[in-house]
Amino acid sequence: MNLEDQYDRIFKYLYFHLHDRHMAEDMTQEAFLRFLGSRTYRDENRQLQYLYTIARNLCSQHYRDKTITYSLDEKMDFQETDGFENSLIQKMSLQNALQSLSPEERELLFLRYVNDVPVPVISGLYQISRFAVYRKLKSILKKVRVEMEADQYE
Repeated sequence: MNLEDQYDRIFKYLYFHLHDRHMAEDMTQEAFLRFLGSRTYRDENRQLQYLYTIARNLCSQHYRDKTITYSLDEKMDFQETDGFENSLIQKMSLQNALQSLSPEERELLFLRYVNDVPVPVISGLYQISRFAVYRKLKSILKKVRVEMEADQYE
């Protein structure tokens, strides 16, 4: 595993949870320092899983130590295109569908489809079989699809 390749993924993962660029940068550094400083963990096959576990624990610790409020309404950047209205409706529909998911479901989607984390690594993070991960992802995507279709007809 090349650590340089994983830096951006860990940063995106932390930013997804924290919604604060500077805090995510600091925690990414801390995650890698803890990973590199760990003398007890040497399993070559599960380094990525261990790195995500450290990042998740840092987030948990951060939220335990501080109560942070953030807006669930993310800022959306729009570009002028022919289908501006359709694009706007689609983005809003997707945002609503994602907000209807549990934090764990959003995290699963983020890990798999934004950060391209392999399913075996995700299964190790959640301590479930890879088949359970596939089933959960399929179920979550179906929920999002149904929610988006419901928004479309409202």
